[in-house]
Amino acid sequence: MKKQAIPYGRQSIDKNDIDSVVETLTADFLTQGPKVKEFEDKFAQYVGSKYAVAVSNATAGLHIAVMALGLKPGERVITTPITFAASANCVRYCGGEVWFADINPDTYTLSLESTKKLIESKPKGFFKGIIPVDFAGLPVDLEAFRNLANDNNLWIIEDACHAPGGYFEDSKEIKQMCGNGYYADIGIFSFHPVKHIACGEGGMVTTNSKELFEALSMLRTHGITKENMSENHGGWYYEMQGLGYNYRLTDIQSALGITQLAKNDKGVIKRNKIAKIYKDAFRNKIKFQSLPNGMYNAHHLFIIEVENRKMLYDDLRTHNIFAQIHYIPVHTLPYYKEIGYNNADLDASEDYYSKCISLPMYPTLSEEEQQFVIEKVLNFTNG
Repeated sequence: MKKQAIPYGRQSIDKNDIDSVVETLTADFLTQGPKVKEFEDKFAQYVGSKYAVAVSNATAGLHIAVMALGLKPGERVITTPITFAASANCVRYCGGEVWFADINPDTYTLSLESTKKLIESKPKGFFKGIIPVDFAGLPVDLEAFRNLANDNNLWIIEDACHAPGGYFEDSKEIKQMCGNGYYADIGIFSFHPVKHIACGEGGMVTTNSKELFEALSMLRTHGITKENMSENHGGWYYEMQGLGYNYRLTDIQSALGITQLAKNDKGVIKRNKIAKIYKDAFRNKIKFQSLPNGMYNAHHLFIIEVENRKMLYDDLRTHNIFAQIHYIPVHTLPYYKEIGYNNADLDASEDYYSKCISLPMYPTLSEEEQQFVIEKVLNFTNG
């Protein structure tokens, strides 16, 4: 008899989550109400940023982030090919060009050395920004990227969608929470169901810049502002300052986000316990993502590298274990190949993709389920 399906990720919804949503459903506002502001304030406090702007999803957040930073058609931005396509697509939405630097083969995050080499191969001013990704929950060393960015007058958007609750210690041994805006201009988070904080769909944009906060807030709502206008014109009055979008998050989703956020620390602790069990089982047998000193991985994913990855993927499915692959390198996707990225020299990224597989990782994964996964992986790799 087959075991119950074990997915690679799963949301955790409890009675507090349900009660919060039901309470909001019976309140006066389903959208553009007080729950959105409450969620924004609590999220900003959690990551340590001055401002947070709730959006309909992280892709929307990335889009308005590059818009707020003033990206113009033809301008160039560097990101990693090992990420979900949205990290690159946001640049294309504004008519910009995406340039890919390679990954570090041990951390799987954007390589500082590869990024520096790419920047130095072009004239000053050739690039406008960098979008590093806290991949699988592992923080990027943003202090090092900030120094590189400052030397070349670049902005930084931290794609922290995998990493709420993750952090790294900087050179002064100060704990820098992912998305706190200390080294990056803007941070982006996702509330997709398989992420740490599940809102169904949703995202958050964080920053410490008042100017960027105001731009993000307008872009999120059609480019419209009503601030300080009712006294001279009337309560109905508003102005559209620029071309924005309807990228708002609802009060229903925000209510769920508030209760989900409250238990994120416990969830991240459990994810790290699960990761330790995997590491203890696979150490010196199977390669997995490294953990540099001073970093705390929020573990959205637990990824291993194996030969014959497709065979392991298929074998696990016969045991109702639904592992996943993260990600197909962005530069190899048909859209990007068609616009000239098929010859990109990204050997580490392509080698990683040929071997990577994400094992089940979520707080409600039981010890019995995890041991079953480990047993099947080791049986396969031992042949």
